[in-house]
Amino acid sequence: MLAVILRRLAQLPLILGAVYTVTLVLAWGVPGNPLERAEGRRPPPEVADAMLRQYNLDSFWSFYTSYLARASGVRYVQDEFSGAAAARAAEATSRGLPPPARPFFDFGPSLQYRDLTVNEIIGSSLPVSVTLGAAAMIIATVLGVGAGVIGAARPGSIADSVSLALAVIGISQPAFIIGSVLQLVFAVWLAWFPVGGWSLPGGLVLPAITLSLPFAAYIARLTRVGMIDALGADYIRTARAKGLPERTVLLKHALKNALLPVVTYLGPASAMAMTGSFVVERVFSIPGMGQHFVNAVQNKDLFLILGVVLVYATMLVLLNLAVDVMYRWIDPRTA
Repeated sequence: MLAVILRRLAQLPLILGAVYTVTLVLAWGVPGNPLERAEGRRPPPEVADAMLRQYNLDSFWSFYTSYLARASGVRYVQDEFSGAAAARAAEATSRGLPPPARPFFDFGPSLQYRDLTVNEIIGSSLPVSVTLGAAAMIIATVLGVGAGVIGAARPGSIADSVSLALAVIGISQPAFIIGSVLQLVFAVWLAWFPVGGWSLPGGLVLPAITLSLPFAAYIARLTRVGMIDALGADYIRTARAKGLPERTVLLKHALKNALLPVVTYLGPASAMAMTGSFVVERVFSIPGMGQHFVNAVQNKDLFLILGVVLVYATMLVLLNLAVDVMYRWIDPRTA
């Protein structure tokens, strides 16, 4: 197990390097000047040229190498080793200013939010998206596994038909429709929860349920199929022949093996949910990371695009690693 974890962690820099290269090539090829989009007006030619050189936007390879060194921490180490960081701190102190704070993994300035760095934007929005995504995945897992077990216990029954109908609704209905209906019923008519905004715990309930329903629908289908296959196995017939209660057969013997496809699905699904859903954040006015990413793409904010994508890719790799560990814990035969 330890060897698997170390091997996957060793692959992380290579995966992030490939993701960084592909993302930069695609973002760089988008037409338009990101400085004009950020400023909202066309600056004078000499000012535009100076700003392009300042941000290394005048050359693809110059930007590629400089950003890679900054985001990977190589430049931080070089500055500390050469004394450049100490020189900047001394200069700031001589001017009566606080020494500039520089993170180890520096994603650079934002071209759209001129007073904020990408690290500050991600640092303020990522916890919101992670909290919302984690709550949504907990709800989705509970609802999906429960509905799948109920449907598999009595295939073709009314409970199975209801769970199937709810799964179809959860998959087919867009998030903005589900969110709007929940807002109308539980926020406007019943006034149980706030209409929008970010407040805990009340402001988390409706957006988490909205975000969880599509995931819950897939989990319910995966659980139902896995349970039906497991219930037809020989060891289940043996357990029933021993006189074990049906509840024990379902939850202790069949469910453990039926959860293997669900565990596999939870890795990328959790990463997708925790990095933010733009539609849900828009409907409920939640300051998560999804809206920043969409705005960055629209304004060709290269620094913010790359920062968000690298954070998403890192979370995806780490969550898939956690899924592999759980997979081997549930089924030791895969170790």
